[in-house]
Amino acid sequence: MLDFSNTQIAFAHKNTPSLNKAYWLFKTMGNPGLVNTGSALANWALKMKLPIKGIIRNTLYQQFVGGEDIQRCEKAIQALAENGVGTILDYSVEGLEGEAAFNAGAEEIVRTIHKANGDQRIPFAVFKVTGVARFALLEKVSMEKSLTSEEEKEWNEVVRRVNWICEEGFKVHQPVMIDAEETWIQPAIDHLAFEMMKKYNQNQPLVYNTVQLYRHDRLSYLKELFESCKNESIYLGVKLVRGAYMEKERERAQTMGYPSPIQPEKSATDIDFNAGVEFCVNHIDRIGLVAGSHNEESNYHLAKLMDAKGLPKNHAHVTFSQLLGMSDHISFNLSNAGYNVAKYVPYGPVEAVFPYLIRRARENTSVAGQVGRELGLILKERNRRKGS
Repeated sequence: MLDFSNTQIAFAHKNTPSLNKAYWLFKTMGNPGLVNTGSALANWALKMKLPIKGIIRNTLYQQFVGGEDIQRCEKAIQALAENGVGTILDYSVEGLEGEAAFNAGAEEIVRTIHKANGDQRIPFAVFKVTGVARFALLEKVSMEKSLTSEEEKEWNEVVRRVNWICEEGFKVHQPVMIDAEETWIQPAIDHLAFEMMKKYNQNQPLVYNTVQLYRHDRLSYLKELFESCKNESIYLGVKLVRGAYMEKERERAQTMGYPSPIQPEKSATDIDFNAGVEFCVNHIDRIGLVAGSHNEESNYHLAKLMDAKGLPKNHAHVTFSQLLGMSDHISFNLSNAGYNVAKYVPYGPVEAVFPYLIRRARENTSVAGQVGRELGLILKERNRRKGS
C-alpha cells in the first residue's frame, strides 16, 4: 500500500550527517526574514566576487542541485537510480542574452539528450525556451505583433534551435519536455511546442508541453490541445504542474489593469490539477503524462485513478515528478511502490544557478506548511534511527 509517511524509505538514500544537514537547512528556510536577508547578502557577495561559493555549494546547492556540469551530476544520478528514481537533467543557467549565448544554451541542452541516450536512469530531457530565445521577442510573437526583418531572422533562429533540440530527442527516442513560463510569452511557447509535436509525436509522445493549472484557463486549454492533437493524428505529451510565477503574474495584472490569469484561490488550482490528471488518465492511450506535483493528495489521486483504470503502476505513459531535494517522501515511496518517478536535477555553475536556488528557498518559505512538512518528516526519521 502506498504510504507517504514511511520515512525509512523516503530517506534511505541519505546518511545521518546528510539528514542532519537537511534538517538545519529547512530550519533556516522556515525564517522568511533570514532567507531574504541571506539571499540579498549572498547575491551581493557573488557580484563582488567574494569567496562564498563554498558556503553556497555546501548548503542550498548541495540540497537542490546535481552538480556544476553534466559529468559532475553522475553521483546524484546514480544515487537516485539506486532507489528506482529517474533523473531529468535541467540546465538551470538563467539570464542568457545574445545569439551566441542562446546557441551555447541549445548545445548544452542537446548534450543532456546525448547523456540520456541509452541511459535508463535519465527518462526525460527538459528546457526553457527563454534559454534559447530573447524574452522580448517571445513577448512580441505572443502578442502577434508584426516583426521587423531582423526580428524575423531572429525568430527563425529560435525555431531552428528548438527544432534541433527536439529532433535530437526524436533521433534517439528521448522524450523532451518544454517548460511553461510567464503568461505573456506562453502563446509563443505553446505554438513552438505544438509545431514540434506535429513533427515528432506521430508514433509516441516525445515532445511534451507544460500546462500550469494555477491559471484558470489552462484546464480548457489542455482539452483543446488534446483535440488538436487528435485532429493531427499525433500523441499529446504533457506535463501538468500547478505553477511557478504566481506573485509576478498577479502584480503585472494589477499594474497593467487586466484580470489576473491566476486562480482565485488555491482550492481552485487543486481542483483543476486533479481534473487535468483525470482527463489525461482517461485518454492515456494517446497522452504521455508527467505529473509534476509536491502535493500528497494529488499524487495519491493519480495512483488511485491508475488503479481504478486497471493500469500497471509502471505504465509507459505515466511519470510522477518532483524536484531534487524536495518531497523525498513522495518520490521514493512512489518508486518503492513500483511507479515511474523522475526528479528534476538542476545543474550549472554556482553563480549561474543562484537565482534558481533563491526561488527554491523562497518557495519553501512561502508555501504554507512546506518547511514544516519537510522538518517533521526529517525529525521522524532521525528519531527512528536513534531508536533502531
